[in-house]
Amino acid sequence: MYELIKAVKALSDETRLRMLNLLVQRECCVCEVMQVLAISQTRTSRNLSILYDAGFLKLRKEGLWAYYSIDKSSLEPYLTSLLEAVEISLKDKPIAIRDIKRLKKAKRLGPQSCQKC
Repeated sequence: MYELIKAVKALSDETRLRMLNLLVQRECCVCEVMQVLAISQTRTSRNLSILYDAGFLKLRKEGLWAYYSIDKSSLEPYLTSLLEAVEISLKDKPIAIRDIKRLKKAKRLGPQSCQKC
């Protein structure tokens, strides 16, 4: 039950919902999430960490770069259901649509531009 509570709490924040909306589209580095959501590196990393700890994300490191993604095939069934609910609820929301458009233009800036990328 603790894991479900942790997952639901992770979804109780608009920023984290928007992050999941991006990561459903494709793998992103911290820099890309920062650009799309126009938030600081600290806030980005903290929120990605919460989603990771809740079991929604996987992390891949390549040198100084950190890449986050969602592997739907390996999610616990309850996480898959929660993620599907997030996708459905954000599908037609203007902010979510705007974020996806901005993601298409986001650039991977590299470690020199982003401390934790």
